[in-house]
Amino acid sequence: MASELLFEIADIDLNQVEISVERVGELIPQCGAMRQLDHVIWTNESITRGLGIKHVRSDEFWVPAHIPGRPLFPGVLMIEAGAQLCGLLHCVRAKDNRFVGFVRCNDVVFRGQVVPGDDFYLLAEEIESRPRRFVSAVQGLVN
Repeated sequence: MASELLFEIADIDLNQVEISVERVGELIPQCGAMRQLDHVIWTNESITRGLGIKHVRSDEFWVPAHIPGRPLFPGVLMIEAGAQLCGLLHCVRAKDNRFVGFVRCNDVVFRGQVVPGDDFYLLAEEIESRPRRFVSAVQGLVN
């Protein structure tokens, strides 16, 4: 686990739903098997920080083939989940639902495993924002 969280989550009710699964579907273009964000639990007032969740299910497309008998949630899908949360927060904050593309991934480290049945929490913080580009930091936490 990282030594320091992007922001404190101890006082956030992890059962709340600030942006529903239906609204997520309206805000980001990924759908079906490529949707890696279930809902947003919390955002700060300026919508520059958010806490999202991905419920990792045993019926997902990658489970039979990604380490048969011991499925591990692929790191690339963890990154995709974080990118989806960041894109959603940016669009909500900017009040602009245009397509945002993922162009870079820096300083990625995986420190644990995520398996079917786990809840994968995503902390996202927008660091820099311009009309055509934004930079965010993301952390993933298991259960």
